Amino acid sequence: MKVPAVGESISEVILSQWLKQDGDYVEMDEVVAELESDKATFELPAEKAGTLKIVAQEGDTLAIGAVVCVIEEGDASGKGKDDTEPTAKDAETAQKSEEKEVVTPEKATEKEAKTSYASGTPSPAAAKILDEKGANAKDIKGTGRDGRITKDDAQKAHAGTEKPATQAGGMESAALTQAKAVTGAREERRERMSSLRKTISKRLVTVKNETAMLTTFNEVDMKPIMDLRNKYKEKFKEKHGVGLGFMSFFTKAVCQALQEWPSVNARIEENEFVYSDFVDISIAVSAPKGLVVPIIRNAESLSLHEIEKAVVDLATKARNNKLTIEEMTGGTFTITNGGVFGSMMSTPIINAPQSAILGMHNIIERPVVVNGEIVIRPMMYVALSYDHRIIDGRESVGFLVRVKQLLEDPARLILEV
Repeated sequence: MKVPAVGESISEVILSQWLKQDGDYVEMDEVVAELESDKATFELPAEKAGTLKIVAQEGDTLAIGAVVCVIEEGDASGKGKDDTEPTAKDAETAQKSEEKEVVTPEKATEKEAKTSYASGTPSPAAAKILDEKGANAKDIKGTGRDGRITKDDAQKAHAGTEKPATQAGGMESAALTQAKAVTGAREERRERMSSLRKTISKRLVTVKNETAMLTTFNEVDMKPIMDLRNKYKEKFKEKHGVGLGFMSFFTKAVCQALQEWPSVNARIEENEFVYSDFVDISIAVSAPKGLVVPIIRNAESLSLHEIEKAVVDLATKARNNKLTIEEMTGGTFTITNGGVFGSMMSTPIINAPQSAILGMHNIIERPVVVNGEIVIRPMMYVALSYDHRIIDGRESVGFLVRVKQLLEDPARLILEV
């Protein structure tokens, strides 16, 4: 089995995880490994039933078409092994030729150190457990691949250190020893930067260096929307099977405002401005391996419940690393919600090649003046970061004010006035 072509612009992937062990029997189409590119994570299904023979190791960088593994026909006991042994040898030869083409001096050094690095090195989950309990990885023998310390190893090691003390003095001494181990620990661990994180880093730095980015702020009284949600959320969920959240209101408001201020929905390509008569909203989602921005296509034509269903579907795929390249490619405008993490205010970075991004923040009850009286209202700060090369102050402020008007009077979203 070879690395499949996963996208036009992707020339190599990283073998992030084996889901099956060497020698395991696998069924046809059963997922055996996960491959990670600079854009997404992909599953590698078995091409036929048989015994798995692993060729590439976790963490290896593989070119498209490189050999990943061999599946020998027959069961795990070795039936049919003689018939498929030449195939395995051929695959090994193919692997060596692939390595000659893509291996660099840095990779060679890395491969030489692979065994010593894995031996005694805890996995991220194991490292967290050992760090919390003050245990030393050097005192634990790993049972994982190449001697790596697994989560189970870390849990067992901790259980072994919690020995009941028979005397008060012994308990006090054990507590002091444990406290010293926790407070005095000065160990470090290194994790290889994933392809996705590398790409995110490069894109963010490029945007900061190549755009005239500016941010404008406003605040929104969320009481009208909150009152509307509280009144209809049960009926909404009963009818449509999905909850009524804030994202659908913001998406509808943004779509309407973008149609009134088309430059905010445009982008720059070389020496031209490209204007879109549709609105593809990118929703920033925090996934296990980094920030991803799946897209709601033609959001301007969707209803509130259709937007909510799309958000739930994309967010679930992002958490499970199931997003496809197509679901993250394109987009004309981005919405990011730092408020779910408690952010009061921020200046979001533009998602290139788009020209603007809207940041939502947490809702805090604050005293505000309404009709000459001081009242307590649930307020949210909103921020619009934009590329000043294509969007002027008039457009940016006008767009954000329009979003504020629509959110503070939700009836406008339905009547489109």
